Amino acid sequence: MTPTAHTPLQHLRVLDLATLFAGPLAATMLGDFGAEVIKVEHPDRPDPSRGHGPTKDGIGLWWKLLGRNKRAITLDLSAPGGRDTLLALAATADVVIENFRPGTLEKWGLGWAELSRANPRLVLARVTGFGQFGPYAHRPGFGTLAEAMSGFAALTGEPGGPPTLPPFGLADSIAALATSYAVLTALAARAVTGRGQVVDMAIIEPILTVLGPQPLWYDQLGYVQPRTGNRSRNNAPRNTYRTADGAWVAVSTSAQSIAERVLRLVGRPELIDEPWFATGTGRAEHADELDEAVGGWIARRTRAEALAAFEKAEAAIAPVYDIRDVLDDPQYRALDTVTEVPDPELGTIRMQNVLFRLSETPGAIRWAGRPHGADTDEVLTELGLTAADIAGLRAQGAL
Repeated sequence: MTPTAHTPLQHLRVLDLATLFAGPLAATMLGDFGAEVIKVEHPDRPDPSRGHGPTKDGIGLWWKLLGRNKRAITLDLSAPGGRDTLLALAATADVVIENFRPGTLEKWGLGWAELSRANPRLVLARVTGFGQFGPYAHRPGFGTLAEAMSGFAALTGEPGGPPTLPPFGLADSIAALATSYAVLTALAARAVTGRGQVVDMAIIEPILTVLGPQPLWYDQLGYVQPRTGNRSRNNAPRNTYRTADGAWVAVSTSAQSIAERVLRLVGRPELIDEPWFATGTGRAEHADELDEAVGGWIARRTRAEALAAFEKAEAAIAPVYDIRDVLDDPQYRALDTVTEVPDPELGTIRMQNVLFRLSETPGAIRWAGRPHGADTDEVLTELGLTAADIAGLRAQGAL
């Protein structure tokens, strides 16, 4: 995607002090729409995402995604020179994103009191597992713990089977979306009040929000949603089904009209006249019968045949993809969902594009993740430090 002359967040400067994964991803989302993001890493202990997951030629591929549109500098915040430099940077910034345990920034003399004194307009986003207060605030927190404690794992998996954790950073990613939203909300408030504020983001909370009305159900009905595998308690048929050529497809019938079309398509129109078929919950109570009808029909056809028949019937179906299928899909290609990015270390690489499209001021990937500390001298020179100042900080171990 080609950058435009104006991007909506180009007036913002963001300091990304965070690691793995919610805080850095929130900064990435802001950078995708023009914010100048400066990634601050320890001189000897870079963001672990640089070595997380597969690498190529010693270069972490996850970092290329997470570090895109960020300038990379090194700074030891616990060193006096590093602290002073960070405060000088914060005085020029709009947003600081951090995910240290509560009290860590304060221990270094970089808490909200010091940061807001340096820049009263600053927004400080604090992203931790459990938030800034409460009995768990000082525990180490990761997305996996949020996936367990939110109720997500308890809902996921087959009936009678163990709770299931996602094989990717689900809670962190949801928290990143929430953090970027929170930061923009705080900036909108600043436009009115002229003052910055603290964003307290606990990773255990946003994932609970997206799980739906479970607290309300329990509060009013004492209902605890069980594990149902791929089925739903709200409608049926809703499942994955294997095709004759060994592929898988997913069918959804959230709308009554779609459910009727599916049953006509698979040759079981008489089920539509059953009294229980008139509601989603009624159909869910007869999921075995409906799965047998739909699954049996799909099992006698190839994936291509099943998809074509469902599309002709205007019924809802999707192939179950792995990443190879995603990259080959014509709809994803039309949207440029996975786009090509030139990279001086790896050549042209492919990664997810910016999160959404704006008609007038679209976001853009300007570059992929930069090497550790690649922009330290440039950023500090822009801050007004001389070559001698920078050399002195290096001699102190602050860079």
